[in-house]
Amino acid sequence: MSLNGERVDRPPCICPGGMMNMVTAELMERVGIYLPEAHTDARKMADLAKAVYEQGCFENCGVPFCMTIEAEEMGARVDLGSQIYEPHVIKYAIDSVSDYEKLSGIDLTKGRAKVVLDAIRILKEEVKDMPIIGNLTGPISTASSVIEPVVFYKELRKKNAEAHAYMNFVTEQLIAFGRAQVEAGADVITIADPSGTGEILGPRFFKEFAVRYINQLLDGLADLHVETIVHICGHMKNVYKEVNEVHSNALSFDSAVPMMDARKNLADRVLMGNVSTYTLEFGSEEAVRRLAGNCIKCGSDIVSPACGLGMSSPLRNIQALLSSVEESDG
Repeated sequence: MSLNGERVDRPPCICPGGMMNMVTAELMERVGIYLPEAHTDARKMADLAKAVYEQGCFENCGVPFCMTIEAEEMGARVDLGSQIYEPHVIKYAIDSVSDYEKLSGIDLTKGRAKVVLDAIRILKEEVKDMPIIGNLTGPISTASSVIEPVVFYKELRKKNAEAHAYMNFVTEQLIAFGRAQVEAGADVITIADPSGTGEILGPRFFKEFAVRYINQLLDGLADLHVETIVHICGHMKNVYKEVNEVHSNALSFDSAVPMMDARKNLADRVLMGNVSTYTLEFGSEEAVRRLAGNCIKCGSDIVSPACGLGMSSPLRNIQALLSSVEESDG
């Protein structure tokens, strides 16, 4: 399998879910299932995830379709969005990392965490020929959704010990949610941590906080023998060494990272990405095909959009991405 670095006839073409949302307005219209309703209904969530591959978009099912569940379960207030924009935090749960003991843990028996687990169970029962991908918001991104991000980043330095205690608490919640997703039937877990970039944190704090707690999360799932993908946004040129220390099966990057550069610096790693989501939304089918071919040529083992799809992305472009990969020589 590609995630284990084994040789395959061609790269798979996937879009995991979570931050890398694959649901578009045209897809919803075609199958008659809509957001935001599918964020809170396991049956609708599962059916919308199934539609992604049934409509010839990608070679996987993935849930959920946002990055706010973990923060909401820990006390943040979330606007569930619409058919145009994704859920987002509208009120933070705490004002400082020092307050983390006031937070509630993720309750897997209720709320949207339970919706995700129930949706995975439905998919496990009904989907036999495609991998089911569960998604977690990464430790830094979750932590900076529970507290105002600017305050959080400042306190990594000013309240270093308390920041680590807070990050440990957050990561343990993510481990519990990830383990529950695997036990419900997820074949792969993707962790997206777009707020934990080397550009935002700098190499020192990227290693001290992003890499450390991503690895703690991955290690907390290791005994389940689940395959893992980690997606990190931003440029990599100053943190390739640190990125290579991440314990995941595969590494995923956004379109800011040239795939050829990533392959040069991460020669032995399974790499995923990174077709421009701007092109997928606004470009031509031919441009999509060209970018997909370039990703493969430059060393991508798993072809995927570089980030979450824009809601107005036409199905013909997404289908062109999959068909171009299917036609490739690998």
